[in-house]
Order: sequence, then C-alpha cells, then structure tokens
Amino acid sequence: MLSPLFTRFWNLPMSTQAELARENMVENQIRTWEVLDPRVLEVLGRLHREDFVPERFRGMAFVDVELPLGHGEVMLKPVVEGRVLQAVAIEPGQRVLEIGTGSGFLSACLAELGGRVHSVELHADLADQARRNLAGAGIAGVTVEVCDALTDYATKEPFDCVVLTGAVFALPERVRGWVRPGGRLFAITGESPAMQALLHTRVDATHWQTESLFETDIPYLTNATPPRHFTL
Repeated sequence: MLSPLFTRFWNLPMSTQAELARENMVENQIRTWEVLDPRVLEVLGRLHREDFVPERFRGMAFVDVELPLGHGEVMLKPVVEGRVLQAVAIEPGQRVLEIGTGSGFLSACLAELGGRVHSVELHADLADQARRNLAGAGIAGVTVEVCDALTDYATKEPFDCVVLTGAVFALPERVRGWVRPGGRLFAITGESPAMQALLHTRVDATHWQTESLFETDIPYLTNATPPRHFTL
C-alpha cells in the first residue's frame, strides 16, 4: 500500500511535483555535497532542468544519476554540476568556453551566473537540440559551435574560464592556451574509475596553481581516452 505522503505527492499538479522535486534535488543532494554558494544554489533551484533532459528520461531529471544524451555523452549528475559551477566562480561579463555542450543545461547555468558562454559540441544533432533547449528556456547568453574542440577549435582571444564537461586522460596543452592569466580551467582527468576533478588557475604566462576538488568517473571526451595497452 502506498503511504499517504506518497499518494498526496502524485495527486499534486505536475508543475508542483516538479518544483518539489527540484527543491529536494538542491537541498538534499547538491547542498549536502558541499555546494554552498548561494548564487549557484539559486540558479539550480530556478532553472527547469527537466526541460533539458531527453523526453524518455524526463522523469529522472532530479535523480542523482548521469542521463544518456546519445553518442556516448551524458548529462552530468546534479551534484557534479553544482560542484563545477561553484568551483569556476563565474562573475558577470566573464568570457566562458565550454567544451561539450550536451543538453545545454550547464551552458544555461553558466550564462545565468553572468557568463558570456561559447560552447563547442562535436555532434551536430546534440548542438541543435541544445540550441532549442536554450531558446525554450529564454537563455540568450550562449552561442553553440559544432567542432571537435580538442583537434580543430581555435580562438584569438583567451577566456576567463574554460570548462570541460567530459573527462580527458591527460589535459591537452592547447586547452591551457585558451585561458588568460588570472583565468580558471576546470577539467576531470585520469583513468576510469578513479578520476580527479581539478581546478587550474593560471597565475601568469607560465605558472599555474592546481586544486584537487573531488573524485568522480565520467565519460571521456572524444579523442581524450587513455592510450591502449597492448598485451601478448
């Protein structure tokens, strides 16, 4: 028999159910994973994450799991999204480069925190869907480019912040060149299943400071997997 509380929840309007589930996600998942920045919590509690989730997984929009997007890409867990947003500490007007647009949800969060976001996505169909998701949410501060960022992307002007939404076995040197002095670079590196989320801060042209944030395990970006080990 279903509990009275469970029954009352499912008798609520869908919009009310979503708001309660979103509040629970923020308060009982994200906040308890040491995400305490009020600006980040406000954005995650306001944006409709469910509108960025593929239709078949819409009912899992607020669950603490990765959600498949196609092409081996995933929508990161809400707790990981919260830690990323807190770590990069976007200030209004800062230029942000995101590698791996995915659903566009993290792009939206970065923009709502004040970033001017340029997002690069390898797969055209995901890029198109992300643009639709962003437009549907009324997010104007994001441009989405279709490109293999780790092999083909180039920029003449460095960014205040670079965020990689997929893992890399080792951080490519060319990615470091996209960060201006004083800027920040978030990347998850290493070999599955023991990866490290790292925040690199560029001190000057040649020096960096690196902070280890947490351990996790997420899919690799294309062309960023570990080298193959051959055995006899």
